[in-house]
Formats: sequence, C-alpha cells, structure tokens
Amino acid sequence: MHTYKPHRWLALFIGLIVFGFGLACVIHANLGLGPWDVLHQGLSIHTGIPIGTVSIPVGFLIMVGWLPLGERPGWGTLANVIVVGLMIDIVLWVLPPVDHLVVRISLLVGGILVSGVGSALYLSAHLGAGPRDGLMLGLARRTGWSIRLIRTMIELIALLGGWWLGGTIGIGTLAVAFGIGPVIQTALRFFDNRFQFAYPHDPQKAPISS
Repeated sequence: MHTYKPHRWLALFIGLIVFGFGLACVIHANLGLGPWDVLHQGLSIHTGIPIGTVSIPVGFLIMVGWLPLGERPGWGTLANVIVVGLMIDIVLWVLPPVDHLVVRISLLVGGILVSGVGSALYLSAHLGAGPRDGLMLGLARRTGWSIRLIRTMIELIALLGGWWLGGTIGIGTLAVAFGIGPVIQTALRFFDNRFQFAYPHDPQKAPISS
C-alpha cells in the first residue's frame, strides 16, 4: 500500500494545473483541436451535448476499458477530470483573442510542450492516472511497447473516430497527435529519475521501456 505523502499530492495538482493550462493554449491557438477534442466535438455534434460535458462520460467509459489492463483508478483519476476541465475554462476565459499566426503557432507548440510536462508530472505522483493516461500506461506495460508509440496510436484512433463523426481537423491536430507522446515519455523519465514518487517499494512496477 502506498503512502500518500504531501509531495505526491503537490505533484499531482501542479501537474494537472500545468496540463490543463497547456491544453487551453492548444485550443486557444485555433489551429485545429487535439485528437480527443476532435472526438468530443464529433460526439457533441451528434448528441447536442456541449463539448466539455461530453468529455466526462467518455472519460468514464475509457476507465472501464483500462481496468482489465491492470490499471486501477485513484484520487488522481477523478482529480484529472475535474481540475483539468476547470483549468481549461479559466485559462480560455483569461487569455485575450489572438489573430497573428506567429502567436498562434507559438501557443500551439508551447501548449504541446507544457501539457506533456504537466501530464508526466502528475503521472509521476502515481495517485491515479487520468482515463486516457491509464489506458496508455496499461497498454505500454501489457505490450512492452514505448509510451511514445502507444500514445501516438491512441491519439490517432481518437482522431479518426472524431473525424468520422464530423469533428474539425487542422495542423494543430497532427502536431498534438505526433508531439505529445515523445514529450510525455521524456518528461516522465526526468521526473521518475529525480523524484521518488514512483512505486518506491513495489518491484513489480518496473519502468516503462522506451
């Protein structure tokens, strides 16, 4: 049983806040939605449910799907749904409109980097991965494939499903699909090597291969 030390909770919430901030930057760049938001938008078109609201049941369905992979939900799983969503709404409300292409590209690239680092930070606390990250980690451990490959495959599947449902695709969509995985993998190695959050007494939780 893991001890829920304050520094792990701090890593969790800082990571979620940073992750949400990065996602908001990608959205605000308006150069194409990330793959999962393309899926959420497609579902929103067909159901009439707002895009933010429709992401909640999608998250719960994904959690059900990764349980057989050996991943278990934790407090961080629930915090992911709540904190990230609130952070996105706050940042989008605060950020001023941007029209200059260079600024929008900077928001896109910066958002990918920031969201990847935030994702890795809250994952390193091991207080429960978010629905999509739990799926990523479970598949990586089960198959032995790298996080980079698994994450890219998951993002592309979500993208194709969202496109089929009528979601909007742009250059930002491809940038997120191919960029987020490598950032998470690199940052996760950094945090796991420097902060002893990760399963300190569980030899069965071996590091994920590159």
